[in-house]
Amino acid sequence: MTSLLAFTVLVALVAAERVAELVVSLRNAAWSRQRGGVETGQGHYPVMVVLHTALLVGALVEAYVRRPQVPGVLAWSMLVVVVATQALRWWCIATLGPRWNTRVIVVPDLAPVTSGPYRLLRHPNYVAVVVEGAALPLVHAAWITALVFTVLNLVLLRARIGVENRALGLA
Repeated sequence: MTSLLAFTVLVALVAAERVAELVVSLRNAAWSRQRGGVETGQGHYPVMVVLHTALLVGALVEAYVRRPQVPGVLAWSMLVVVVATQALRWWCIATLGPRWNTRVIVVPDLAPVTSGPYRLLRHPNYVAVVVEGAALPLVHAAWITALVFTVLNLVLLRARIGVENRALGLA
């Protein structure tokens, strides 16, 4: 198997993981709404979906168009980082349980979660997003995609975290 084919499989696996996240998110959003959950920040959500889709597409397009030489140490180290970000993401999802979704929906009278990775950081899932956004494209030396996604994602996350903090009464 060539490294480009392996990278394509990796990106496809990450895309499948995102679909699994969306299934969990839809179920959990319904749970929150049934309990009076209020959604805020809907305006940035389509931008987030486009940006995260563009990360996957952009990484593949760059890899196929540029066909960079990929040092093995870069590929393997970034793959380890990508796997670690997936573990952190699912730790966040498991910790939040039915309260986790991809939108900002807050159920009244539920205190913010402070266990699991949330005892260490206020927004650990976004640590996973930021690190994965750089590491995934770099598995195949797609540094342009890594850089562009990182810059755009930081702008988006500034807005997103502000919305979440206000919704949770933390701002």
